[in-house]
Amino acid sequence: MRGRPGTTGAEAFAERTRRELAECGVSVSPPATQRTVELTEQESRIARRARDGRSNAEIGAELFLGARTVEWHLRKVFTELGISSRRELRTVLP
Repeated sequence: MRGRPGTTGAEAFAERTRRELAECGVSVSPPATQRTVELTEQESRIARRARDGRSNAEIGAELFLGARTVEWHLRKVFTELGISSRRELRTVLP
């Protein structure tokens, strides 16, 4: 199967599937890489530090927050960005 130049087969298949579902009247949200997300300043600070490999305790110490507060913010960030791990932060945050 051939897709757009620069896409993998999976991306081309996903795009084709989204188009076909749209033709059937099914609403499909865009992939995480195409969504615009507005993180709060606090969420951005925490997400950048997590992306750079710091633990929740280290982030909390730097920002004067508890580790559980950091965890709570990261869960919100993951949900807003449509990701499920710190590793994925590297691909979605500049």
